[in-house]
Amino acid sequence: MTASLLLSTDQIPPKERGPLWCEWVWRHFGGLGSDLYDDSEFDGHLAASHAGDVILTRLEANRHRVLRTTQMARMSEAPYLKIVAPWQGSAEVTQRGRAAAVRSGGWTLYDTTADYTVANPERSDHLIVMLPKDQIASPALPLNDLVARRIGGGSGISRVALETMRNTYLELPFMSEAAARGAGELLIQLVRLSLMELAGQETPQTQREALKDRIRRHVAQNLHDPSLSIDSMALALRCSKRLLHSAFADDDETLNGYIQHQRLAASIRELLDPTNAARSITDIALASGFGNLSHFSRVFREHTGGSPSEFRRQAALR
Repeated sequence: MTASLLLSTDQIPPKERGPLWCEWVWRHFGGLGSDLYDDSEFDGHLAASHAGDVILTRLEANRHRVLRTTQMARMSEAPYLKIVAPWQGSAEVTQRGRAAAVRSGGWTLYDTTADYTVANPERSDHLIVMLPKDQIASPALPLNDLVARRIGGGSGISRVALETMRNTYLELPFMSEAAARGAGELLIQLVRLSLMELAGQETPQTQREALKDRIRRHVAQNLHDPSLSIDSMALALRCSKRLLHSAFADDDETLNGYIQHQRLAASIRELLDPTNAARSITDIALASGFGNLSHFSRVFREHTGGSPSEFRRQAALR
């Protein structure tokens, strides 16, 4: 299990919370000033874990601002690139004469070796990811042009990076040190690819992730249609079937397997919903895109080890 830093103002007297929070932020983020908007009340929670060289911090707090001056940046011992990715609330990063505002579904990057400010104008629940700058920077990557730019929220590798950041933070307590180190290395790679995409430097991997995201959206929109197939998808997305299959070549499941898995997941959600107690299993199977009840029952049993009716009965007893 990876070691974590846990800080909370819950047991701190109200008058001491603000000053203590500013001290915590200064220490944890390597020299960072805080401003609490002159609010008289404040509470906050900070939880951090390491994934190898990457530090992931979940920060839940009342509205506040942080800033790093040029002098503070010079005093910093370790140069990091930092990401703020809100779960709730908003953040606005200002650096290099630009400002980027992000909410849930997006993220933005800033450089700790230069001055910046981050405004959190409402109560926030943010994921802060610190990545060693020397493991991402390269002569071909214009970092000065990429900081304080909104990233993610759309499709492609940047969304994969965001989901991986969030999932890594949530799963770190259950990882071995070796697994955590591997997860950190993956995050560095995904962030680098996201920045390359933002800079207009497409790679085969960023192109494949963008296509995979288009496929996922198309499957989600047409999941209930039993005629959804590789052929129909190739026609709708205007690409070859071979290209569709290649997008999933590195995954554990094929594209056909992905479609079936999504249909099965949709049917399970419907079976678990108590408002569907009067709906027949056949109706739920067909509405999830399965062509007939026998096929659905076979797939369902292979996945869960029991029949749909048994699954529904057990779920009702919980």
